[in-house]
Amino acid sequence: MHKIEIPQWAIERGRSMNRFDSIEPEKTALLVIDMQNWFIVPGQTFANANTLETVPNINKLASTLRAGGGHVMWSRQAVVAEGPGKPPAWIQNNPQGPNADSRIHLKPGAFGHALYEGLDIARDDTVFDKYRYSAFCNAAIDVDQHLRSRGIDTVIVTGTVTNCCCESTARDAMMRDYKVLFATDATSAVTDEEHNAALLNVQIAIADVRDTAEILSLLEQRR
Repeated sequence: MHKIEIPQWAIERGRSMNRFDSIEPEKTALLVIDMQNWFIVPGQTFANANTLETVPNINKLASTLRAGGGHVMWSRQAVVAEGPGKPPAWIQNNPQGPNADSRIHLKPGAFGHALYEGLDIARDDTVFDKYRYSAFCNAAIDVDQHLRSRGIDTVIVTGTVTNCCCESTARDAMMRDYKVLFATDATSAVTDEEHNAALLNVQIAIADVRDTAEILSLLEQRR
């Protein structure tokens, strides 16, 4: 599990804009970002022990929010060769690095693309593919419309990777006027340094950054 280090000055700076001391579960969605085999299962390209360790916290948040009438959404990063989701040519044609590997392992239907089997996914949850970092940008569904149709005004961001898809999703949610909570110990990155750098950025101007226990307390108080 990551060692969380957010400077007190950052907490104080963000408090006035991004502090939410109550949550209405029925108006809240849990966004679980890219908790797929490729990022979790040993032997997969981006498998990371930090990500595996967040699974229990994500499951607790999902079950608690469902019990309060909220909605849970699970994104899957997908790489496709055709259609509106395909990457730009300068990425698609690059033969080097992890992007080339992702064309195989994050292809829909591949083992790496599937959500990790230890996740608590319920029948009424929403599972969708996305093709860019943010869940709000170029996904198989219109996430913003999906949330608004359910009366959602608050999102809790969890998943991986903290400093990429999670941070991008949180920023886009805030820019669309959602109240955003960001779970410090239900998100993960490759290193503590990357994780904490993202938490610092999000804390200052984007979201209310709290640990799982604090978010669960807010949900249960309302219930």
